[in-house]
Amino acid sequence: MKKIALVFASASLMALAACGEKPAEEANNANAVVENVADAANAVENASNAVENASNAVENAANAQ
Repeated sequence: MKKIALVFASASLMALAACGEKPAEEANNANAVVENVADAANAVENASNAVENASNAVENAANAQ
């Protein structure tokens, strides 16, 4: 999902460059937002992995008995 957001952000900046206009400050802010969203997505994925690992540990402990 974050790759799609980066592609759209890049495409919009390239479209502005093709028109001969400089990207506005808002575009730079949009890039920061995209990066923040990507970081948040990574944090959610990491938390999901941690929960899955804990679940596996519980299951392994139950199977060991």
